Amino acid sequence: MPKPLPKAKSAAPAVPPPLKPPPGRPKAKVEGLSKGFWGKWPRRLKLTREGKYFIFITFGVGVAAINTGNNLLYLLLGMLLSLIIVSGVLSELSLRHLSVTRRLPPRAQVSRPHLVEIEVYNHKQRVPSYAIEVEDLRAGQPADKRCFFLKISPRSAQVAAYRRTPARRGRDHHVGFRVATRFPFGLFEKSREVAADDELIIYPAVDPVRLPQTESGDRTGGESALGRGNGDEIHGLRLMREGDDPRDIYWRKSTLPDQRVLRERATDTRRDVAFSIDSSHNGTTPDDDWSLRFERRIRDVASRAVAHLKRGDTVSVVASGGERVRANSSVGADPLLRFLALLEPSSETAKTPEKPGKPESGRKLRASA
Repeated sequence: MPKPLPKAKSAAPAVPPPLKPPPGRPKAKVEGLSKGFWGKWPRRLKLTREGKYFIFITFGVGVAAINTGNNLLYLLLGMLLSLIIVSGVLSELSLRHLSVTRRLPPRAQVSRPHLVEIEVYNHKQRVPSYAIEVEDLRAGQPADKRCFFLKISPRSAQVAAYRRTPARRGRDHHVGFRVATRFPFGLFEKSREVAADDELIIYPAVDPVRLPQTESGDRTGGESALGRGNGDEIHGLRLMREGDDPRDIYWRKSTLPDQRVLRERATDTRRDVAFSIDSSHNGTTPDDDWSLRFERRIRDVASRAVAHLKRGDTVSVVASGGERVRANSSVGADPLLRFLALLEPSSETAKTPEKPGKPESGRKLRASA
């Protein structure tokens, strides 16, 4: 009997090349976020008020189904339990592969509101994220600023902003985000805190100050002034007297030949203005009254220094600890305000009395050396 011929091997189907990812953010950033930023666990799970009611109802249906043996109650119990499972899966899909970016303004000031932008980018290829809530966490302060994103499409970003008014000067340290979702049924809130350090310097408040304009010979308090002189600006008009320069005659107002009106020019004397701030206090911690006076002094110095800079003067601020800063109109007020924003009180260290005899010998040795 002849042997059957071997069957011809069919050619393997050609494997299509892998699809290229759509253009978007750099791949390295996506991988880093998917591994480190949005790792698998841990998550924080919290029951909402609706979730507590739902669990109570599910527990009641389960007890009734066990006691009665009713198949309809068992079917209802299975549906309720399946909703809990579906809620956990969909909320996890919404939280995965997201990146959060914070955009702070270049500067901020006490009692002046500023905007902080929060951007959430969805790195998933096909699955959107729903009902994402982002809290901006700051060191030592409650998380009271939230941004809500209803839907973030795949490979796209959404931007939201919140308004904040600082109450204190100094460093405003942002430590991270708390990203949460209650999707899809609002039964559970699944969240995770993510570290993202950022810092914003809060400048002291600057009040409008009107500097005194005195005569050039009556300068008080180390402040520059505008007075009569040979400058370019006009200080006023007056009748011409003997000895005045005829080049300053204002011919449009000089209608009578025996009454010449003279333009009185101003001299703009730009001066160096120095402010001193006593930042030392007695004891380990300053009391409330001293802290209040210290903050008022900083606010007053900031207001007057900015007014002098607008006039064109050179301003120096010196603290009792030896710190100093110098600014002029070309540099601007930013270095000065930053110095005042970061100035902290310093405690006076009590000097220990030296033993008699040793200081003298020490001074003699240093002098002889």
